[in-house]
Amino acid sequence: MTKNRKKIYEGKAKILYEGPEPGTLIQYFKDDATAFNAQKKAVLEGKGVINNRISEHVMSRLAAIGVQNHFIKRLNLREQLIKEVEIIPLEVVCRNIAAGSIATRLGLEEGTPLPRSIIEFYYKEDKLNDPMVSEEHITAFNWAATQEIDDIMAMTLRVNDYLTGMFGAVGITLVDFKIEFGRVYEGEFSRVILADEISPDSCRLWDQATNEKMDKDRFRRDLGDVIENYAEVARRLGIMKEMPTVIQGGIS
Repeated sequence: MTKNRKKIYEGKAKILYEGPEPGTLIQYFKDDATAFNAQKKAVLEGKGVINNRISEHVMSRLAAIGVQNHFIKRLNLREQLIKEVEIIPLEVVCRNIAAGSIATRLGLEEGTPLPRSIIEFYYKEDKLNDPMVSEEHITAFNWAATQEIDDIMAMTLRVNDYLTGMFGAVGITLVDFKIEFGRVYEGEFSRVILADEISPDSCRLWDQATNEKMDKDRFRRDLGDVIENYAEVARRLGIMKEMPTVIQGGIS
């Protein structure tokens, strides 16, 4: 699909190629896994296939409840057609339970429920290790306008509510997640829509019964069975029934 297409951008887990028509891109999911700002790297056979499917499932469900996003359709095992957006240079993190950096930063025991869902902003810049920033920084440096920040926060809370219910229904606790947003232009006006991906690469997902981690922390912390747990998330969501054969047989 993408052999003769111009590469627009390559990130740690995905590649964006020019799309078949103006205003579209093809998003390709790689098997590369990175952690600690790419200091730790590996190739996990089948990861891109699972994340493509899970992200398709989640983005489609969110669109159905009115959360506008860049997803148009899945093209094949590893690629999806998306709307081209002007990415806002922020990583938006929504936390429900203390884990990862907030536990370290505030001296909280991992697994402690937070008093309420907390939204944090990080400046999307690998060279700086994506530093945490405030709304004051975002408006001062013109990364996003006040109204855009309000829209982002409202959409993030809607995504959190929906995902908490969706994962909860299949025995998975949504601990936290990271999302990104972009602008689409209609004449002189722009609006903010959800972009990037939602997958076990970008969410912390724990088994409700055991608190077993089912996400990228398995890779970060050398817990093993990364792909098996990603596939289990897909299986519980009722997608990728063919996944075990894809994993065992490799992917051409």
